[in-house]
Amino acid sequence: MAIKPGTLKGTRDFSSSEISKRNYIKKILQNVFEKFSFQPIETPSFERLETFTGVYGEEGDRLVFKLLNSGEKVKNADTEALAAGHYQKFSRSLSEKALRYDLTVPFARYVAQHQNELSFPFRRYQIQPVWRADRPQHGRFQEFYQCDADIVGDRSLWQEVEVLSLYDRAFTDLKIEGVHLKINHRKILAGIVSKLGAKERLVDFTIALDKIDKIGKEGVFKELVAKGFSQDALALLDKLLSISGSNSKQLAALKDILSEEPEGLEGIQELEFILKHLKNTSLSTVLLDFDLTLARGLHYYTGMIVEVSAPEAVKMGSIGGGGRYDDLTSAFGLKNMSGIGVSFGFERIYLVMEALNLFPKELLFTTEVLFTNFGSKAATISYSCVSILRKQNISCELYPTEAKLKKQLGYADQKNIQKVVLIGEAEVSQQTFILKDMESGVQSSHPIKELIAIFS
Repeated sequence: MAIKPGTLKGTRDFSSSEISKRNYIKKILQNVFEKFSFQPIETPSFERLETFTGVYGEEGDRLVFKLLNSGEKVKNADTEALAAGHYQKFSRSLSEKALRYDLTVPFARYVAQHQNELSFPFRRYQIQPVWRADRPQHGRFQEFYQCDADIVGDRSLWQEVEVLSLYDRAFTDLKIEGVHLKINHRKILAGIVSKLGAKERLVDFTIALDKIDKIGKEGVFKELVAKGFSQDALALLDKLLSISGSNSKQLAALKDILSEEPEGLEGIQELEFILKHLKNTSLSTVLLDFDLTLARGLHYYTGMIVEVSAPEAVKMGSIGGGGRYDDLTSAFGLKNMSGIGVSFGFERIYLVMEALNLFPKELLFTTEVLFTNFGSKAATISYSCVSILRKQNISCELYPTEAKLKKQLGYADQKNIQKVVLIGEAEVSQQTFILKDMESGVQSSHPIKELIAIFS
């Protein structure tokens, strides 16, 4: 019985046209990264399961693709744990590896493993696929590319200025206007939780607040009540969420409310530094907004956090994000290694550019010259001409089999090949070729010895 062809949900095939567009985005991002002195690295597609466990929080852990053990290791599965109902223990005995969930955690492992080979601060960029067992929907896939840029080994706030400037340059070069960078600070969120009298519930608070765009303020409050937050705490939070105005006005209002919360004040001061120096560098394209509701639920963030929103003309979720993660490498035994990184949502950036018609029309690669095939002797001469033009960096091909001219010209039409070279018996004897312009239909005869001059 024949296998029904089809891709799994959350995965895709890519056509030549799509790959040309994806390579266009990748080339621009690589160029921007390297102008900002970031160096490329790559890490394996799968790692030890323990590398990812507990890093992303309970919800993130559920989205990690685990790889089933193979061979003899399957036979060593803990069946006693299964019989006793210890399903998590049994599951761990079945799987010791997992597909890469993101690029940040493998990078932290890379830094810890190769610390003696690196010069700090180390600036890296990485463009590779990642996998998440998420529910597929528009702009969200189970297999997709991430583009990350990170700086580790330095706590200076200039690095925050640097990565936000990187975003600005990248979206400027991609010609995407109307992008918003929403920023907040985990220390401000910690100060708020302390002010709410629930200092030990920072994780619960950030996980709930991170869902505000999906479930609304009432949904967030309902979740916080379930986590033990009091009505007085929610009333204060409601007041905080009603703060509006310019970035500086919002931070000033927060400074008054959090006046007795040192950690919160420290976060505010850091954002003031960042905003001041970004203003001095005059961002070209992106719009910078302080957003108190931004939480980014991942546990490893410790300082400034950022999320990138697509232009309002396109219905799309976040197209990037990141932040400061001072303690991430400690999971791999490397202490006191501060880091900051940002990610570009490659797949969603593609969809945004497609929607806004930002890809150059001439982007799709096509063969420049097709040589017809009118039998063995003519094909031999035609193929020698193909070789000559390829050495001149001109893309060309020989029609593979002898066929009627109509069929060969039809092939050129299908592939949008603009130039066709015809060499038949008469041309072989005269050492000439006929050049046909497929757009105008004009044909002209030339000596073969002038082949390079004609196509140069």
